[in-house]
Amino acid sequence: MAVMTTLARPYARAAFETAKGQDSLDQWSEVLTMAGRVAANSDVKKLLTHPGVDRSTKADIILEFAGTEVSETVRNFFAILAERGRLAMLPEISELFRKFRSDLERTVEIDVTAAFELTEEQQQKLAEALSKKLDRQVTLSTQADKALIGGVVVRTGDMVIDASVRGKLSKLADTLGA
Repeated sequence: MAVMTTLARPYARAAFETAKGQDSLDQWSEVLTMAGRVAANSDVKKLLTHPGVDRSTKADIILEFAGTEVSETVRNFFAILAERGRLAMLPEISELFRKFRSDLERTVEIDVTAAFELTEEQQQKLAEALSKKLDRQVTLSTQADKALIGGVVVRTGDMVIDASVRGKLSKLADTLGA
């Protein structure tokens, strides 16, 4: 995965800079998100690696499945990916593009798992606290997991804050076992 991300980074950066320069971040984001989902499909992966299918045809198929109207610049970007055999990297390119855009717009998506369903007020307070701490506009995605016993687990990117009872018990068990 790290190798794919490293190889995908220049393409994602080029797409992002182009989209930013053309003031078309929304369109690029939509196309790359859909194309990334399409390219992640196991049947499509087989198609992308099949030597009997012309590379430009592969790009056209991805764009067709993505189902959105695209500009000539976007079409050219996909043609370059196809020419260089990089269409299989679309999931990574899409994810990197999303990160670049989040950094530009100072936003962050945070997954919160709580022992019980959070009320709207609790979600709002948590979003405000995280927004202050991270200095970004926060969007929360919440879910409940009774196995946590109590507390919450907050995830965004590679940051994890485990403030759950289960997590604290696990740390205690590790400490006692050592």
